Amino acid sequence: MLRTSRPLSGHPVMITGAASGIGRGLAQFLSRRGSPVAIADIDADGLKQTAASMPGPVLSRVLDVRDALDQVDFAGEVKEWISSPLAAVFNNAGVAVASTVLDSVPEDDEWLRQINFDGVVNGTRAFLPLLVEQGSGAIVNTSSVYGLAGMPYQSAYCAAKFAVRGFTDALRQELRGTGVSAVTVHPGGITTNIARNARVRKDPEGKGRTREQMVTEFEALAMTSAEKAAEIICSGVERGKARILVGPDAYLFDILTRVAPTHYFDVLSFVMERAGARAAGREKLPWSS
Repeated sequence: MLRTSRPLSGHPVMITGAASGIGRGLAQFLSRRGSPVAIADIDADGLKQTAASMPGPVLSRVLDVRDALDQVDFAGEVKEWISSPLAAVFNNAGVAVASTVLDSVPEDDEWLRQINFDGVVNGTRAFLPLLVEQGSGAIVNTSSVYGLAGMPYQSAYCAAKFAVRGFTDALRQELRGTGVSAVTVHPGGITTNIARNARVRKDPEGKGRTREQMVTEFEALAMTSAEKAAEIICSGVERGKARILVGPDAYLFDILTRVAPTHYFDVLSFVMERAGARAAGREKLPWSS
């Protein structure tokens, strides 16, 4: 199937989860390229900081993506604000929980699901009528490499990110012939605040690590900056890709889940151990420079 290019630079976009991380990176990247950018996040202070860092036109809105009606209201505000067709909707807001299934707290898992999956669905439903009406644009939904592979202590996160992947893949087929595309993004380890803001009741591996120790270990595995992730995502959307892998670790996840669909974790756990050793200065990963 031939890809249809989707120019973003200079065209209006909307981004949720824009107070930090990939969302902020996308907002800054596209603003520098002349795009009017509508940004939303529940973190008012972070959102202000993002807006202040953007050189171009910005519409900023404090928004809880779990609120479907508020997302519809925001879509109306964006429609009134833009003066040309909306090029892309980035449903990017996300949170994390770390726990075994045995010790999981239902309230934590529900909190994650409502943001990571329902938030994507709400954003899609709110903005899709506008894109279909104008006959162009892209819905860009952030999944994860954990939407490609099931990982221990991440059952809720994996479930939500697999759901984002399935929802977006199904939407893509429905949108054939409309001029609107649906794109799934699978970031690997990105340097964001998601680990620091995660809900963690105790060390899920039973090692007695403090929260700070677990965050440090997670961040040591992050191979891609939020700024680089934004560049990769925007390039993929503009090239008409339906699925965008972000970071060398994302490509590893993708390959392993294809060639060893029930045994990929054996290899991944070995690689992650080496990554931890690399962070400690003891050795390098095969793809590191």
